[in-house]
Amino acid sequence: MTGSHTPQTEQAPPAPQDPRPPIARRGLLLGTAVTALTLGPVSFAQASDGSTQDTPDGERTRTVRGTLPPGSPDFVHLPVEVPRGVREIAVSYTYTRTPVPAGTQGNALDIGIFDERGTEPGGRGFRGWSGGARTAFFIRADEATPGYLAGPVRAGTWHIVLGPYTVAPEGLPYEVTVTLRFGPSGTTPRPVYPPERARGRGRAWYRGDCHLHSVHSDGRRTPAEIAAAARAAGLDFINSSEHNTISAHGAWGGLWGDDLLILTGEEITTRNGHVVALGTDPGTFVDWRYRARDNRFGHYARAVRRAGGLVVPAHPHATCIGCHWKFGFGEADAVEVWNGPYTPEDEISLAEWDNALVASVRASKPWVPAMGNSDAHREPDRVGLPQTVVLAEELSRQAITAGIRAGHSYVAESSAVTLSFGASGGCGDHAGIGERLRVDADTPVTVRLEVQGAPGCTAHFVTDQGTLFTTALPAPGAGAVEWRTTPAYAAYVRAEVRHPVAVPGLPGPLAALTNPVFLGDEG
Repeated sequence: MTGSHTPQTEQAPPAPQDPRPPIARRGLLLGTAVTALTLGPVSFAQASDGSTQDTPDGERTRTVRGTLPPGSPDFVHLPVEVPRGVREIAVSYTYTRTPVPAGTQGNALDIGIFDERGTEPGGRGFRGWSGGARTAFFIRADEATPGYLAGPVRAGTWHIVLGPYTVAPEGLPYEVTVTLRFGPSGTTPRPVYPPERARGRGRAWYRGDCHLHSVHSDGRRTPAEIAAAARAAGLDFINSSEHNTISAHGAWGGLWGDDLLILTGEEITTRNGHVVALGTDPGTFVDWRYRARDNRFGHYARAVRRAGGLVVPAHPHATCIGCHWKFGFGEADAVEVWNGPYTPEDEISLAEWDNALVASVRASKPWVPAMGNSDAHREPDRVGLPQTVVLAEELSRQAITAGIRAGHSYVAESSAVTLSFGASGGCGDHAGIGERLRVDADTPVTVRLEVQGAPGCTAHFVTDQGTLFTTALPAPGAGAVEWRTTPAYAAYVRAEVRHPVAVPGLPGPLAALTNPVFLGDEG
């Protein structure tokens, strides 16, 4: 695959070689799975003494134009030779959105940048990504455009990375303009990350939304607006999850408190599905430049867990291009079965998750808990619709992620909905959500669901044999329902609270969903 670019008429001699020793390229990945095309380099004149004296206007600009054909690699690298004395690099780009017939993919072009430390997957050179959310960005030592990491603009070969997400049959014409501004470099502020613990209420049920977007990727809310919306939604914790960037990790200063725990993570947005890295160490970047066929997802899933986080496939049956999950669930710590307002896509995700539960209990293998998040980007998206309610020992990163991983959680459409769910039998034994009631196969078991805040809804008890019990909740939407069974009849029981049918032929939308209670000794 080839590409072309044509610099503007002003020419500049190549930048001299950087005399510093090479920087070790220490990445998370040995070898590369990135399919990329590298264009010819863009060079800038070197000021004779590293100052701006030879550049009266204090800056130099180059423009690159070209056309990417259909079938272009996932990533196109544009090298930029950066001389000494640069305080800021600024990049802008445009591309032609060619009209196409209905059913044909048009043009969409993402953008990001890596510094002189290289473009290796998982490497240290990452300096930011905005996908298609911005047409321009800048980086300097003291500040950077949201989505990008502030820091010195050091001499060497940087790489602008173009991502032709979709290409029209006529090709994708693009134009990239790079401006270097010379002068003394500023001071990079030390990032201030959220604390790992909030006061909380001790052992309790805590409400959270772990999939949110701000201006640091393709959202429109600021971190301050998200924090305010989280408090208004009755949440106790949130997770920063921008597309393919960690620039928001240090943007929450002054926004956390005794009442709100802020976790850091990333929505790793590949061409074959999205996955939320939930609760990773602040400042941890996880690469996204691979497809399912590259067999690299397990490597990066382990990297997420090494950083203390959870691997949560997001909206696995979403129909947007590149959103449908194709990596399997063998590496998942939980799965997002409910994403934003409940839709038929979520119904499919829920059914797939339930099928996986059936397979896991019949094979006596580990199961993957369900969770729900809002994926809120902008108004009128509601932060906290839905929210995952987690039983945790305290309001801390470690305790919240442990509760999610164990499946001690349920999903609710708002803080108005509260559930209690469990099973009892034998000699006073009891098990709650995500736990196992260890009784003999023929022991009578009573399953009990208590609900508040779900007027007009029905309760459904779902087992490995299907939905075996359904009843209307009391008119005010608050009350308790019970059902009796045995472990021989139901290997697990989970609860769904549903609104009346909205789409003919489909069940009513969820108001709440629990993870299962398992019955009997394991096989």
